[in-house]
Amino acid sequence: MKKLIYLSIAIFASIIIFNSCELENQNFDESLLIGTWKSGTEYYKYNDNGTGGTWDTGEDVTEEEAQAFTWSLIGAELTQIHVLEIGGSVPKIYTVLQLTSSTLKYEDDFGKMSTYTKVN
Repeated sequence: MKKLIYLSIAIFASIIIFNSCELENQNFDESLLIGTWKSGTEYYKYNDNGTGGTWDTGEDVTEEEAQAFTWSLIGAELTQIHVLEIGGSVPKIYTVLQLTSSTLKYEDDFGKMSTYTKVN
C-alpha cells in the first residue's frame, strides 16, 4: 500500500514539473501586448514604454482615473507593479498562457485564469 502511495505521489509530481517547465520555455512577443484589453467591464492598457493602467467601468472608473502600473513580460511571466495613490506598490505576477494580436490569456498563482480581448 505504501508503494502505491509513493508511486502516485511521484507520478503527480512529475506531471506538475513537466507542465510548469513547458510554459517557462515559451517566449511571447511583448509587442503584441501593447494596446487596450477588455474582459467584461475590466480594462488593461499596456503602453510601449512599460507603463499602463487598469480600470473597471462597472465600478464607474474611467480610463482617466485608471490605476497606474508598470509591466514587463519575460518569457511567459507577466509582471505588473501597481502604483498605489497613497504610496507604495503591489506586484502581481501572471503566467501567460496565450498572447495573440486579439487574445490575452493568463493565470495567477492561485490558478485563476483570465481572458481578455484587444479593443485597439
